[in-house]
Amino acid sequence: MEHAALPFGELNQGYVVAIEIVAKDGEEGAVARALESLIAPSMAEPGMKLFLPYRSPTDSKAFFIFELYRTADGRAAHEATEHFKVFVAETLPRIASRRLVPYVSYAAG
Repeated sequence: MEHAALPFGELNQGYVVAIEIVAKDGEEGAVARALESLIAPSMAEPGMKLFLPYRSPTDSKAFFIFELYRTADGRAAHEATEHFKVFVAETLPRIASRRLVPYVSYAAG
């Protein structure tokens, strides 16, 4: 799925959620597949600008997700989607730890 490049000013505006996830031993493949399946439906949401999951090259159980929303309401809308609810129900039991930190822009773009 290709997306048009966003200009810096637009990338620097919005509501960011940074999420660190560590999968339980033996569950890293399932977590990776679940995150991959979340990309297309998340990117199709009107309030989502970017949904970028990453995996550590040095620890296959460690994942980082960068989410950029147009507003904080976009995050709330994301959490209300069926694909998010399915992801949480199926993936949360496979996760050893997670940390979610929201951010907002402070620099003019």
